[in-house]
Amino acid sequence: MTFNYPVFSSPRAVLMLDLNLGDRLVESPALLLQINIWEMVGRGGPLTIAVLAILLIFSIFSWAIIFSKWSALRTARSADARFLRAFRKAAGLDAVMVASEQFKPAPLVSVFEFGYEEMHRQVKARGTITNKVSLDRTLQLGVSEELAKMERNMSWLATTASISPFIGLFGTVLGIIRAFQELGMQGSASLRAVGPGIADALIATAVGLAAAIPAAIFYNHFGNSIRELGARMDDFSLEFLNMAERSFGE
Repeated sequence: MTFNYPVFSSPRAVLMLDLNLGDRLVESPALLLQINIWEMVGRGGPLTIAVLAILLIFSIFSWAIIFSKWSALRTARSADARFLRAFRKAAGLDAVMVASEQFKPAPLVSVFEFGYEEMHRQVKARGTITNKVSLDRTLQLGVSEELAKMERNMSWLATTASISPFIGLFGTVLGIIRAFQELGMQGSASLRAVGPGIADALIATAVGLAAAIPAAIFYNHFGNSIRELGARMDDFSLEFLNMAERSFGE
């Protein structure tokens, strides 16, 4: 038995699969997403680095104020609540004065001491409260002093929130100018040539926003908390006047 095998008259192309190609295709996007921030900062000019240093200083000071203010306001709110409970349960202002030392971080304690000293002067001189307007003004002075203490360093957060984006934009503009100058010297107008320089320049804008956004958020949050504490101190002033009139009123 004879078998006739087909004979190909012309060579055919053979397709071969490169198994390593898949690995390269998988690794390439990952490599493109790997951004070395320090390398990008190092490629910036001296002015860009100076801008980034200024933004870093603003950010560090802002976060230090945020943590400090957060702790102080939380402590003040807790101490105010405990002192107010003790004040309402006390038999008189003298008893509150004796117990006020254990609530010393509370802003209400300072307001109470302002009012108590003024009331004590009037009672010591005349045996009763003779000038309610003066007592009310003294309480308001105590409220104003405590508000000034709580608002300390808030202006730094407001400044950081308002000017950091502009400082970052200034650094970005300087970086883009530098990138186009290098582009002109290279004589190439491709995206590959100008892209890295623009990417490096945009780092300044990102850092500026990173410094400004937390400062703006916590400035508004702390401002609201301070207003609440101020309203509580105003209400406490009225309670103090009522107790003073019951104790030493004419």
